[in-house]
Amino acid sequence: MRQKSFEYDFSPKFNQENYYVSDANREAYEYVINENEFVKYSIIHGPVKSGKTHLGLIWQKKNNAIIYSENNFQKVINDKKNIFIDNFFEKINEEYLFYIINHCYNNNLKILLCTDKFISNYKFQLKDLSSRLKSFNFIEIKQPDDELIVNLIIKLLFDRQIIIHNPDIVNYILNRIDRTFESINFFVQRIDKLSLEKKRQLTIPLIKELL
Repeated sequence: MRQKSFEYDFSPKFNQENYYVSDANREAYEYVINENEFVKYSIIHGPVKSGKTHLGLIWQKKNNAIIYSENNFQKVINDKKNIFIDNFFEKINEEYLFYIINHCYNNNLKILLCTDKFISNYKFQLKDLSSRLKSFNFIEIKQPDDELIVNLIIKLLFDRQIIIHNPDIVNYILNRIDRTFESINFFVQRIDKLSLEKKRQLTIPLIKELL
C-alpha cells in the first residue's frame, strides 16, 4: 500500500548563484546581470517554467525595482522606482500597463516585463500599447539544450532534497522525456510524489514506473 504524500511547499532560492546558465538562456542572463543604462525597456520571453521569474527577481534586486502586483498600481506610480512585471499579460489590464510604461518613459525609469506569450500573437485593444511594447528590447530564452536539461533535473531534485546517487539516472531521464522546461518540471514533481509515497530512493526502476 502506498503511503499518502503531503504537498510540501518547496520554495526555490531566486538568487544569481542558484541560476544555471547555458546557451539556451545566456543572452537573458547576461542582460540581467550586466549594468546597461542605455537599455531601459525590455521583455524577456521564454517557455513556461524556463526561469523568467528567477531572472526577473535577480534584475529587480540589482535595480532596486518594485514588483507590480494586482493591487499595488498606485504604489508603483507613487514610488518612482524601476519596475518589474512578471507574466504581464495575465497580471495587468492594458490601460494600467500603458500608463506604467509612459510613467517609466517620463521619469527615466527602467522596466522589465516577462511573458511566455508572443506580442505578435496578442490582439491589443490599445494600439498605442502594442506600438510601445514592440519598441522594447526583446530577449528570448530558448527551449533547453542537453546541458541545461541535465543541470535543471539535478537542481529541481535537489530542491526537493532528492539526491542522485547513480549518475546514469539523469541520462536515463534525459532520453525518455519531452525536452521542454514544463515537461521537466512536471516529471520531477511526479518523481518526488512517487518516492515519498513508496519511501524509496531515486532509482531507474522507480523512474520506469512513471514512464
